[in-house]
Amino acid sequence: MTYYISPRFLDKIAVHITKNFLNIPGVRVPLILGIHGKKGEGKSFQCELAFEKMGIGVTLISGGELESPDAGDPARLIRLRYRETAELVKVRGKMCVLMINDLDAGAGRFDEGTQYTVNTQLVNATLMNIADNPTDVQLPGSYDANPIRRVPIIVTGNDFSTLYAPLIRDGRMEKFYWEPNRDDKVGIVGGIFAEDGLSPREIEQLVDTFAHQSIDFFSALRSRIYDEQIRDFIHQIGYEKISMRVVNSVEPPPEFKKPNFSLSHLIESGNLMVGEQKRVETSHLVDEYNRLNRGRGNKPQGMITENPVSKPVINGNGNNSSFNKIHLSLETQAQVRQILSQGYKIGVEHVDERRFRTGSWQSCGNLQIDGESDAISTLESCLAEYSGEYVRLVGVDPKGKRRVMETIIQRPNEK
Repeated sequence: MTYYISPRFLDKIAVHITKNFLNIPGVRVPLILGIHGKKGEGKSFQCELAFEKMGIGVTLISGGELESPDAGDPARLIRLRYRETAELVKVRGKMCVLMINDLDAGAGRFDEGTQYTVNTQLVNATLMNIADNPTDVQLPGSYDANPIRRVPIIVTGNDFSTLYAPLIRDGRMEKFYWEPNRDDKVGIVGGIFAEDGLSPREIEQLVDTFAHQSIDFFSALRSRIYDEQIRDFIHQIGYEKISMRVVNSVEPPPEFKKPNFSLSHLIESGNLMVGEQKRVETSHLVDEYNRLNRGRGNKPQGMITENPVSKPVINGNGNNSSFNKIHLSLETQAQVRQILSQGYKIGVEHVDERRFRTGSWQSCGNLQIDGESDAISTLESCLAEYSGEYVRLVGVDPKGKRRVMETIIQRPNEK
């Protein structure tokens, strides 16, 4: 199958990579090319096609690899992969690149609720350091005085405004906003349906019918056309036997005849997909769920909420004292009862104002308590002990070993 590569996308990739392998006197070349744009527009796939056409070797890092329970691991991974790519250039004798997919998902900060971890800081700092010193990239705990080969870095993402601003400044990162125009879409969609007998005019009509859809919509549409045959195959074999027939069978794999790829059938299936998109956008069932729970005095499980606790008793001189008794609000007591009644355990976590910004909560210990009164009494003692810090109530499912609720019940200096 022959896929379409946008000429302007290919030009941008080719110029950036080639420029980084040239030694141009007096010219500072940005090491990183950041390709950003809307979701599902084929940024990563266009990169793969460009690399294949140019015969370029690629070392990949996913945005999901930029976080780890061990501080420093993602930054070390970036340095290690960069040095490996530099070695590939020397061994294979051709241009190679380091590519990081969905950088903003792993290192971006989308709102004030997103934790800015140590690893996030180290990833941003490491990429900045490599961009400034691309031939002197060392691994932690070792030092090699010999310079390595400069390797261009390609990163993709949706919103680079979520990244650390000094990382994306001009000189370190060259930005390219990818939004395919109509000609690009017609070419890409034509490549997707190249084997299905659609005429160029029908491809254009299909693109114009769903002009506001991203590229991945058309790829998903082609996959959906096979659903009817697969459904018939499942009914023929039986739901009980389909697993053994497909996964562990001595029979050859099933073959499906070419489905109906007529334009009318594609538009009909596409309209069904658009309808499903609109249901997701307009249903807002979570709002209704939250509204009903608020009316009952409950909070939905799995949500982080803010729940003020009743104020501590003030002593005679008007000052708070950590030894004063703190009484839980009725709403908090209801949540304690709800957690215990469902067979869950109660946990309490605290954090001071400085560490609250990074989400570095510390446990006050799980309360191994069966009775409601004992749980409330112990929770009130924890609040008094950490009266100057944030405190949150945590509901834990001991069987699934997961959190079912997190609720902030105290803030420092709360009036």
